[in-house]
Amino acid sequence: MSFELKTILQPDTVSTPQQKKLYRLIEKIEQQKLELAKWKQAKDEVLQYTRKHLIPVYQELHNILFSQLQQLWEQLSHGDFSKADALLLDDKIQSLAQYLKNSQSLSSEQLDKVNELYQYYQQSFEHHQSKKKKAQVDQTNIVDLNTQNDYETSFETEDWDQEQYQQLREQAKLKRQQDKKQQAEKMAERSLKTVYLKLASTIHPDREPDEAKKLEKTEIFQHVNTAYKQQDLFALLKLQIQIEQDNGSNKKGLVDEQLKFYKMALDSQSQKLADQLAELIDALVWSEKAKIKVGKEQGKLQISDLYAQIDEDTSTLKQQLKWEKERLKYMGKVKGLEM
Repeated sequence: MSFELKTILQPDTVSTPQQKKLYRLIEKIEQQKLELAKWKQAKDEVLQYTRKHLIPVYQELHNILFSQLQQLWEQLSHGDFSKADALLLDDKIQSLAQYLKNSQSLSSEQLDKVNELYQYYQQSFEHHQSKKKKAQVDQTNIVDLNTQNDYETSFETEDWDQEQYQQLREQAKLKRQQDKKQQAEKMAERSLKTVYLKLASTIHPDREPDEAKKLEKTEIFQHVNTAYKQQDLFALLKLQIQIEQDNGSNKKGLVDEQLKFYKMALDSQSQKLADQLAELIDALVWSEKAKIKVGKEQGKLQISDLYAQIDEDTSTLKQQLKWEKERLKYMGKVKGLEM
């Protein structure tokens, strides 16, 4: 006969709060598996759509910005500017270098030039701050002035400090996510082996003398082996709970020890599915707006929302590209203060 996996923990068998929690967790995982399968199926199409519409505009924009960077640097190197005008150019060049330093749309030669300029301005800034600090130390008799200078230095370095602070926050967040993921994977791995061994000892067909039941157990055991090879803890747990119910456990309900183990194992499986879904969506999401939505409403971002966001981003980039081309064209016509 054909073995079909029956729905487990039917509502009429759910009575205790622990059983209700387990039932809700099983429903949640079912939805997570469906959601993950849906996004996996859409992945190639979304990537292809992104490559076709968004990426070419993104690459062209970065190349235009790099041309601006080169043009400004050449003008600054060979032009005659006042100190105030040179500072304005420095700020623009620095901001462009900072924006482009992690670009994936530039060639290696272009990136080398960007990083060279970025490091130059970073070293210049650090050198300036070092000289300023030394000058402040020399004025030890004016305590209030030193305090004010510290405040001004802090204000001037706000942009740099903010960038470092954001990097530290992102690193800490990433570490927490990695730790959580590793814990979930370890728990899932232990639970997987525990459930598999228990199932094998319960339904192994070689231990069944009745030929009819042996055939049925052989088919069930094939499902068990398939789930174990695929590391599908959820499927193994469903099989185990179902078998226990078929053996009469549902009449008295699952004992607390079983409920506790099942919930721990399913929690780890749920976390693993959530991590897989988050990684998949993150790989597809380019827009900051969409990333914010994913962060606030995990699981509520629809595939159609992603397509709409790609279209919106493409339109915005095209408009910016148009402006930046005009800016570059203007840069080639003017010199000195106009630049």
